[in-house]
Amino acid sequence: MKKIILILIMCALSATASVEAQVQPKVDAACRAKYAKLYFTDSLGTVLPYRLLTPERNDGDTTGKYPVILFLHGAGERGGDNEAQLTYIDTVFAAPKFRREHPCYVIVPQCAEEYRWCETDWTRTWHTLPAKISKYLHAANSLLDSIASLPDADTMRLYVTGMSMGGYGTWDIITRYPKKFAAAMPLCGGADEKEARRLVNIPIRTFHGTLDKAVPVCRSRNITNAIKSQGGKMIEYTEYPKMGHFIWNKVYNDYENLEWLMGQKRGINKSTNQQINK
Repeated sequence: MKKIILILIMCALSATASVEAQVQPKVDAACRAKYAKLYFTDSLGTVLPYRLLTPERNDGDTTGKYPVILFLHGAGERGGDNEAQLTYIDTVFAAPKFRREHPCYVIVPQCAEEYRWCETDWTRTWHTLPAKISKYLHAANSLLDSIASLPDADTMRLYVTGMSMGGYGTWDIITRYPKKFAAAMPLCGGADEKEARRLVNIPIRTFHGTLDKAVPVCRSRNITNAIKSQGGKMIEYTEYPKMGHFIWNKVYNDYENLEWLMGQKRGINKSTNQQINK
């Protein structure tokens, strides 16, 4: 009987592992080709590999202003090939429907292998905001400023989203620069709850899987509660009870999440259409 139970448990674990392993999509060469392969050097001398998707402009449109999205990848996509960071989102932002309905700049930087967007241990149940922004998040933020300074960039519509390590980076950058972003969408990340007061005026959608073994689900629960306790009313938290760490395909393939993100504008509460206190 014990042997049968053991076999059933092993089968269940195998099935779970199989589902987890299926999250990495096939490379779509046509979509990836739309992201220019570039390099940026910040004021500290950090060389940052990045890919840039430019707006698909309508014929004759010379006066439009375009939003800018900063996407922060997870730990598994670190390196220097300027390729791996596109693994999960190349087809999301380069999809014809999204390009047609939401022309924008999409910046996809790549963090070096030995660094993190936020230099903290993401397996812990809490952390304190590091005194200094991390080396590669500093470079990514400087790159964002560079793209946002383009004549056709809409500085009132700067967005940031990221998953896992990139979720931590998303929380970190909006905590440091709370008046900069129109909205944020961190996935399975964590923030310093003691800094929640800085985040009450930023529209945020955050996501986590209840069964996450890599980043404790309490990280998303706790920062959500902390922001609400400070009077924040623009944070939405979605938890997937049957999912673990790999939730990004579900989140980014839900087009409504992308429409929500692109619908935000800095200084405006979309739920009431009223100016917020910046």
